Amino acid sequence: MSRLDVRHIVVTPIAFPDPPLLNAAGVHEPWALRTIVEVYADGGLVGLGETYGDAAHLVLVEKAAGALIGLDAFNLNDLRSRVAAAIGVVDAPDRHGLTGASSAEKTLARVVSPFEVACLDVQGHATERPVADLLGGRIRDRVPFSAYLFYKWAAHPGAEPDEWGEALDAEGIVRQARGMIDRYGFGSIKLKGGVFHPDEEIAAIEALREAFPEHPLRLDPNCAWTPATSRRVAERTTGLLEYLEDPTEGLAGMAEVARSASMPLATNMCVIGFGDIAESVRRGSVGVVLSDHHYWGGLRASAELAAICRTFGIGVSMHSNSHLGISLAAMVHLGAAVPNLSYAADTHTPWQCGADVVAETLTFVDGSVAVPTGPGLGVALDRDALARMHADYLRCGVTERNDTGYMRSIDPAYERKRPRW
Repeated sequence: MSRLDVRHIVVTPIAFPDPPLLNAAGVHEPWALRTIVEVYADGGLVGLGETYGDAAHLVLVEKAAGALIGLDAFNLNDLRSRVAAAIGVVDAPDRHGLTGASSAEKTLARVVSPFEVACLDVQGHATERPVADLLGGRIRDRVPFSAYLFYKWAAHPGAEPDEWGEALDAEGIVRQARGMIDRYGFGSIKLKGGVFHPDEEIAAIEALREAFPEHPLRLDPNCAWTPATSRRVAERTTGLLEYLEDPTEGLAGMAEVARSASMPLATNMCVIGFGDIAESVRRGSVGVVLSDHHYWGGLRASAELAAICRTFGIGVSMHSNSHLGISLAAMVHLGAAVPNLSYAADTHTPWQCGADVVAETLTFVDGSVAVPTGPGLGVALDRDALARMHADYLRCGVTERNDTGYMRSIDPAYERKRPRW
């Protein structure tokens, strides 16, 4: 097979229900947005990708799609070059700001990613090999994930309570953890913080430790604290946390905290591109990097990041946001092929309450997902679900994620601050 040309690309924005999950930027809106990419290549082969659904990003994805007709699906370097030429130099920030600063390079990586994943899916179908094999081969058959806990309201204003109920204190967080671990078998726990005073969130960690004495625990306040507050929290959670994620802003602030913290500091907000790695190592800012193929430029770039981290003895996990089954499958294949995935990955899958665009959803057993053995990503579209979710996108009225704006529509006095404490 000399070439495998891309013949047609379909880009479909979708929306699906999202619970009222609280974070340092506000609260999740009733609808989460994603974009599904279908790459059709020679021989009737189809590859799938999934990415963000915000309007500005969608425009760039659609622009890039038009430039990829005739691309050899095996030439991923040409893919990146074509996307760069198609979208130009664009610095497209997001409103929520929970994945670090924006840049033109990061914007390019965000647009490249779904097409790279889809082309790898095509390659897998053409060669009859799983994507994990194309990334170097699996070194594990199951990829572990962590219970991802959130402070949350029982329901969006005016709606019926969702299946997870309210969690606004330590008792509610422990109850949420029990439900999630009973259902999915997760072996580690992460709490999204930055919502309440640090003392309340420390109390929640202490309650989780009492309830789950063997589970590694993590806390992520999304840079809601000053370095001084971060140092205090690190001291009070000595012996409790597997790692403390993004307690404060920037490589310098993280380094200041890391010098006295007993646990590693993790990040998906200050090491967000290859240009950040050297300074992070020089300063000693972080001990764990949470890769995210959606904004690192795809699966190959994420594997490259993991290799660099291995060189410097930095641990690796994976970050997630509200995602569906195509993204989960991509994460599982990546996790299968990354030798130094030393921490269970994040996932929002439990929060999607069964919503998905794939025909057969990947399942969690004992907190992990089996690596699909079929060709490519090992998942196929549920076209009826895709059509329903596209219709929901057209009618829901949400065109970009805006946690702060939604919170202010409910509480006009809400003030977004970083740091807050």
